[in-house]
Amino acid sequence: MAAVKENIAELGQYLRDSKGEMKKVTWPGRKATVGLTWVVLVTVFVISLYLGVVDLGLAKLMKIILAV
Repeated sequence: MAAVKENIAELGQYLRDSKGEMKKVTWPGRKATVGLTWVVLVTVFVISLYLGVVDLGLAKLMKIILAV
């Protein structure tokens, strides 16, 4: 039973420490958030397009190889 109380006390200390650390965080402003969101969206689109083209090419290559 003592171990349970000790674990609960440690959890409480962890949560208090976490709350204190979160107060130190510098959050980005709206402009930075919107800008970085666009960077992520464009990057995802470009990588998706690249992977789609590679997949299409490999699928055609497999059809050529298996048709022989």
